[in-house]
Amino acid sequence: MKIGVVGAGSWGTALANLLAGNGHQVELWAYEADLVERLRSTRENDLFLPGFKLAANLEFTHDLTRVVAGRELVLLVSPSQVMRRVVSQVAAAIDPESIVVSAAKGIENDSLLTMSQVLREVLPAGLHRRLAVLSGPSFAREVAAGMPTAVVAAAPDEAVARRVQQAFAGRQFRVYTNDDMLGVELCGALKNVMALAAGVSDGLGFGYNTRAALITRGLAEMTRLGLALGAKAPTFAGLAGMGDLVLTCTGDLSRNRTVGKALGEGRTLEEILAGMQMVAEGVKTTLSAYQLAAGKGVEVPIVNQMYEILYRQKDPRQAVVDLLARELKPEAC
Repeated sequence: MKIGVVGAGSWGTALANLLAGNGHQVELWAYEADLVERLRSTRENDLFLPGFKLAANLEFTHDLTRVVAGRELVLLVSPSQVMRRVVSQVAAAIDPESIVVSAAKGIENDSLLTMSQVLREVLPAGLHRRLAVLSGPSFAREVAAGMPTAVVAAAPDEAVARRVQQAFAGRQFRVYTNDDMLGVELCGALKNVMALAAGVSDGLGFGYNTRAALITRGLAEMTRLGLALGAKAPTFAGLAGMGDLVLTCTGDLSRNRTVGKALGEGRTLEEILAGMQMVAEGVKTTLSAYQLAAGKGVEVPIVNQMYEILYRQKDPRQAVVDLLARELKPEAC
């Protein structure tokens, strides 16, 4: 397939390299013109994915229109809060027969829309039926290293999901299909909020008991909110939900857990983000999740406490105290 990849962060680079390794004709767009030059000369993304030589057949460009025009599949890996702006610039250039796949994991602030919902507002109507999302437990560095990984390709149209599955699947990269695109997107976004909370717990010096409780009750919150928004319950027990939640709440490569850990250790959010090159999607998704839950009347105590920590400078230790001090209730609630 002729494939264009928009976004040369660690995840975009890893997926572009995977697709090129599968034999596709792939071009990767980077926002940074100087990075494109280095990619061409060194065949390594020294800024976002250092240490990995990229496939010889992978091409690079700084021309956004070029990377989407005439492609059979367009993969969008821009951060969620800039997705609308990036795609709006080239929506008219995307072939009406292209499959458009979002691999971003976030919920847009202000509109409170998932990425596929944003794309429906931006792309021509004819492309709406050709939208899909890719998500699941998948650190970019491990995918780049060829470690066995399993993810989900979700689309309302089964044929579209299968095309995405076939494009990405390889010997070390297993892809399942799912028709619950909304659920897969919500899982990918909300698990980042829980990873922040798990990081806060680690930063405060708490142990495995605390982390296990956060993961389990975090999954309950994700599921409650997802069902209220129209997603399907089984999705939250699968790779996009429980799988990705466990990964990002426990893995040292998790950017969101890293941010949470620094918060728990007493650093300010501004200080933490100023020292990061890559985006921790959970920070802004916390605001969106808080507002979505409030609008639907869904109880999300972990999301609420992360909102207080991030946006009202609440002391993380007090947030844990307040979580534990809530009214006792059955586990099913």
